[in-house]
Amino acid sequence: MNIRKLIGWGIVLTALGAAGAWLRTKRATSYARLHPELRAPLLRVRTPAFTPTLAKLIRSLAVDFPTPADVDVELRRVPGPPGESDVPVYVYRPPTLSKPAAALLFIHGGGYIIGAAQMFHAACARYARELGIVVVSVDYRLAPDTPFPGPLEECYAALRWMQAQAGALDIDPACIAVAGESAGGGLAAALAQLAHDRGEVTPCFQLLFYPMLDDRTTLQAGHAGRGEFVWTPASNRLGWSAYLGRQPSLDAAPAYAAPARRENLAGLPPAWIGVGDLDLFYPENAAYAQRLREAGVPCAFYVVEGAYHAFEQFQPGAPVSQAFVVRSLAALRAALISESLACQEDIP
Repeated sequence: MNIRKLIGWGIVLTALGAAGAWLRTKRATSYARLHPELRAPLLRVRTPAFTPTLAKLIRSLAVDFPTPADVDVELRRVPGPPGESDVPVYVYRPPTLSKPAAALLFIHGGGYIIGAAQMFHAACARYARELGIVVVSVDYRLAPDTPFPGPLEECYAALRWMQAQAGALDIDPACIAVAGESAGGGLAAALAQLAHDRGEVTPCFQLLFYPMLDDRTTLQAGHAGRGEFVWTPASNRLGWSAYLGRQPSLDAAPAYAAPARRENLAGLPPAWIGVGDLDLFYPENAAYAQRLREAGVPCAFYVVEGAYHAFEQFQPGAPVSQAFVVRSLAALRAALISESLACQEDIP
C-alpha cells in the first residue's frame, strides 16, 4: 500500500472513529423506552437544542401553509391590548353551523420563540369540521422580541373579542373553550387563570396538549431520560429565558407567566391534559393535573406511554398518535356539546 492510500485510510478511520464517539455521546438513552409505533432511526440520536440563531432563522422562513378547502377560513385583525397594535387571528367555520355554536380559542406552540397560527390550519379546521364549532386561532407575537406579558395579553384580547362579537360570530359566549399545545398550552392555562381573575369572560373548558407550565423545570439537574426528543432541557431554558426576559429563578416569576406557580387553582375551568411519559413536561403536567383535582377542578389526565413531545404531530400516522387525537376530540366534544367532562380516568 502506498503512502497516499495509507494516509487516506487513516483519515477515513479517524473520521469514522470521531463520528462513532460523537454518536455515543449523543445517543438517546431513552430510545428503548419509546412506544414501538414511534420508533424511528433518527430518534436514536438526541434532538439538538434550539439556539437563538436557529430560532431566528426559523422565524424568518416564509412558509405558506395551505388553508383547508372544506371549511371557511378568514384572516381577521382584532383590537389588541391597550396601547398595542391589532392582533391577527384566523376564524374557521364549518360548512353547516348550528347557531349559536360553541367556540374554541386555539393557541399554537413553539416554546414562545417559534411557530405561527398558519401551521395549525389543518388542526383548527378539524375541530371546526368534526365538532361543528367556530374556531379562532390567535397569531400572537413571539419572544424575545415580545416577552411576557405581551403574548398572553394578545391571547386575552382575542378571547375578549370572541365574547364581544359573539352575535356576529354566531357563537354562544358562555360556551367558549381555550386550547393550546406546548407553549400554547401554557398560554391557554395562564389565560384561564387571567380570565378567572379579571372576571370579564369565562372560558368553559381548557384543552391542554403537553403544556409548558413551569419555568422551574429548567432548574432541575436531571430529568430521568425525558426531554431527549424534539424539546430538550436546553431548548426549554432558551424558551423560558426569552419569554421571561431573564433567566428563570427558583424564587419567583411574574403572576400568570408560569401557570404552575399559581397557588390557588380553585374555580378554574375543567381541563383535559394529554402528554407522553417521555416528554420533558410530563412531571409538571402530572403535578398540575393533580393540583387541579385537589382544588375541585375536574381534570382528565391522559398519558401515553413511550411518547415524546408533540409525537402526534411528527408521526401522525401512528395508531397511538391517532388515538391521542381522537381522545382529545372526544373530551372537547363532551365539554362543548355534551356539557360533561369525558375521559376522567388516568391512562398510565
